[in-house]
Amino acid sequence: MTRITNLKNLRNIGIMAHIDAGKTTLTERILFYTGKSHKIGEVHDGQAQMDWMKQERERGITITSAATTCHWKDHRINIIDTPGHVDFTVEVERSLRVLDGAVAIFCAVGGVEPQSEAVWRQSEKYSVPKIAFVNKMDRVGADFFAVLKNIEADLGANVIPLQIPIGKEDNFRGIIDLMEMKAYIYDSDSLGKNFHTEDIPRDYIDIAKEYHHIMVEKAVELEDSLMEKYLESEEKINPQELIVAIRKGTIANKIVPALCGSAFRNKGVQRLLDAITLYLPSPLDLPSISGIDPDDSSKVIERKASDNEPFSALAFKVQTDLHMGKLVYFRVYSGKLEAGSYVLNATKDRKERVGRILQMHANERESRTEIYAGDIAAAIGFDHTTTGDTLCDLDNPVILEAIEFPAPVMSISIKPESRQEQDKLSKGLNRLSEEDPTFYVNFDDETEETILSGMGELHLEIIVDRLKHEFNVEAVVGRPKVAYKETILNHAQANYKHVKQTGGRGQYGHVVLEISPTGPSEGFEFKNSITGGSIPREYIPAIEKGVISAMQKGVLAGFPVVDVKVDLIDGSYHEVDSSEMAFRVAASECFRQAFRKAVPVLLEPYMSLEVVTPEEHVGAIVGNICSRRGKVQGLEARVNQQIVQAEVPLAEMFGYATDLRSLSSGRALYTMHFEKYVEVPFEIAEKIIEEKRSASPSAR
Repeated sequence: MTRITNLKNLRNIGIMAHIDAGKTTLTERILFYTGKSHKIGEVHDGQAQMDWMKQERERGITITSAATTCHWKDHRINIIDTPGHVDFTVEVERSLRVLDGAVAIFCAVGGVEPQSEAVWRQSEKYSVPKIAFVNKMDRVGADFFAVLKNIEADLGANVIPLQIPIGKEDNFRGIIDLMEMKAYIYDSDSLGKNFHTEDIPRDYIDIAKEYHHIMVEKAVELEDSLMEKYLESEEKINPQELIVAIRKGTIANKIVPALCGSAFRNKGVQRLLDAITLYLPSPLDLPSISGIDPDDSSKVIERKASDNEPFSALAFKVQTDLHMGKLVYFRVYSGKLEAGSYVLNATKDRKERVGRILQMHANERESRTEIYAGDIAAAIGFDHTTTGDTLCDLDNPVILEAIEFPAPVMSISIKPESRQEQDKLSKGLNRLSEEDPTFYVNFDDETEETILSGMGELHLEIIVDRLKHEFNVEAVVGRPKVAYKETILNHAQANYKHVKQTGGRGQYGHVVLEISPTGPSEGFEFKNSITGGSIPREYIPAIEKGVISAMQKGVLAGFPVVDVKVDLIDGSYHEVDSSEMAFRVAASECFRQAFRKAVPVLLEPYMSLEVVTPEEHVGAIVGNICSRRGKVQGLEARVNQQIVQAEVPLAEMFGYATDLRSLSSGRALYTMHFEKYVEVPFEIAEKIIEEKRSASPSAR
């Protein structure tokens, strides 16, 4: 792999979209046209190079973000193809965190769909500049102009069209480049690799002029010097000036260039590659990365995108390879790294040795002796590094902003079929939880079951499938369960004294706690209001630990406690018998007593549901949502279809895919993602608590 000596010619981009908008198909075409592959892999044949996992090929979806590198017109492009399914949103989140730009794909028929909106919002969070590519222009119902309006209305984006289509549906044969005012007609016989330019067809001249004017008008608003020229005469502005203005506006996130094509029919892909190199930023176009000093969190440290700066990188993905072990993907922000050298994991304060450095192409790899600022690569040898950790120069430590991940909302139990399987299960779960920060593993002492928690049914299904096929684990899997939580509605106070006297030294710990609810999703807060030294300071951390341990298994039904403020207001100690353990026990029991008095309630995850259905099935689908305790938020008409938007409790949504198929004769589609936690109605909460208690071995 040749090194890019000029960082201006490097692009780190992601391909993001709603499920089935054509992300992987587009990436496969890019690899074909850039000469990275000599055969086009198709998703529907299970041959896509970027979908290399067995589960991806079986289901025809992307599960794990795959990285690859290709070259186009003196530029190197590092591409990450991200999943569209909401259960794998973490893959999108961590990819966007380390990318400089993105191509957002929209289906020419579906427009802005639920997950395309979700990934767009994620990209806004990290200020990622974007190009919009309206794909599937050959599909029945395709409407490029409607999708542009859709993007502006639903996503609040300032879209600037750089192309318009020639024909649509079966008649889609090319594009009009509004910058050059030329038509690009694609040759079907050569898989779209060959195309020719010609004058704009006569029946398209008026609309081409209209959209050229819109493009120029939006571009000049970004550059004062062009506005003066424009006011004199639009013809005075040359294409190069427009390109500079649009690039500047795109990088500043003020504008989103829009292109169109059909990746499956190989139309428009080369022009998209040109747009990636022209309008998306290089590492030099973006502000320097900043982090904090590990020894002084108030001190901000900047790192410029340069090989001459101290080394700094962010680990954004961990992957288990059966032959090579643990692979850590990372993005280099500054400096360079040589294979065989040492780095500091500043997040964990551990020295790590770089074994081998690999340039990735899906699951194929190429060894590198060193990598430089702006590069995305993987390494073997980082034993202690996990997702979100900062890797840096041993003598110049820095901690970069980590990646935040959502908490899991669903769980299943898993039990190995034999003692021999237990070791394989433990090994597999350790590897998979290292890879995926939204996958949690806990052991339930009461039921002696291992509990797996994740983002949804599909997420957990894939985990179990991987355990069986990659780690050869034979296990009994329980039914999915909802991740309920407990909280309180009121203030309460409790006073608890832990006293034990058994020959020799006794135990003494006395605390008075006041608890109160915080706002939704505000989490746990511990406050020490002790004055006058009634409890020595060295016991305060033990008291907080005691409270936290009590919160892990709540009072109502053993679910975790959230959104509670605990104030330590009084207590006492014994000079001989007091210990950290005694105060920990006292705090734990005191918290439970206060919790019972403070009107405890159960919380359940509520999901945002969006169903796209033919109009004739709307009544049945709305009725079914209401029967599941769902609340319909709105209906929206779109091209012979209705979009039903609702909020539903996750507990009522098991098996929904099957019911929806029968209600709509298989014609409706749905997406669902976690929205918030909501109080469970009293009569349902009573039933859940009773079931949980009767299932507990200690209750039998």
